[in-house]
Amino acid sequence: MTYLSRIYLKDNHPKEFPFDLPIFKNGLDLKLKTNVTFFVGENGTGKSTLMESIADKCDFNLSGGNRNHNYDFHKTENTLSDFLTLSWKTKINQGFFMRAESFFNFATYIDEVAESDARILDAYGGKSLHKQSHGEAFLALFHNHFDKGIYILDEPESALSPQRQLALLSIINKLEKTGKAQFIIATHSPILLSYPGATVYSLDNNLEPIHYKDTEHYQITKNFLDTPELYFRHLFNDDDDI
Repeated sequence: MTYLSRIYLKDNHPKEFPFDLPIFKNGLDLKLKTNVTFFVGENGTGKSTLMESIADKCDFNLSGGNRNHNYDFHKTENTLSDFLTLSWKTKINQGFFMRAESFFNFATYIDEVAESDARILDAYGGKSLHKQSHGEAFLALFHNHFDKGIYILDEPESALSPQRQLALLSIINKLEKTGKAQFIIATHSPILLSYPGATVYSLDNNLEPIHYKDTEHYQITKNFLDTPELYFRHLFNDDDDI
């Protein structure tokens, strides 16, 4: 089941950033019909802004975490959430907002809490996240802390090798099949975008649903791996601007 069913923007929003981005400028109205939804697009199209705003409306910690993680490392001037409305089939308070860029600060917060109660590390594999590689720490979080809820992941592939991205797909599938977990993921990874049955929204295409093989991320990656010499010929030509 999907907990969150619709995300839409009120009409009386301001005109300045981030509302002047193409995906918000002409209004925003998304229907979430699958348990796994991806947002894909070039840098600067508004993926992280949208993810942060959804997390804010869920009352999750915007530095990363859930509503019970009380720390503040990330400062934001994002006002999108003030004009964003979420519609729910079933309102749920459980879940997690993972932002890859501030995961180090989240790990530091968990270590600080563990100084007074080491049992908190049980929810992260029984070991400090700082004492694991970046990728291992990500997977420790996914394996041990994700269960029932809505999970908002902003570029979770940033520390994951291709093999570990496959491991994340396995975790998503295991949780989705229970019918108790919903995922909203912003990503650049063609591997993650391939998840069967997921809805992929392209921020480069006015937030229209798109097949993952039609995304620029997939096509560039595939074309490059098939014929890298063609790309090198252009990239390494001193006469061309990159």
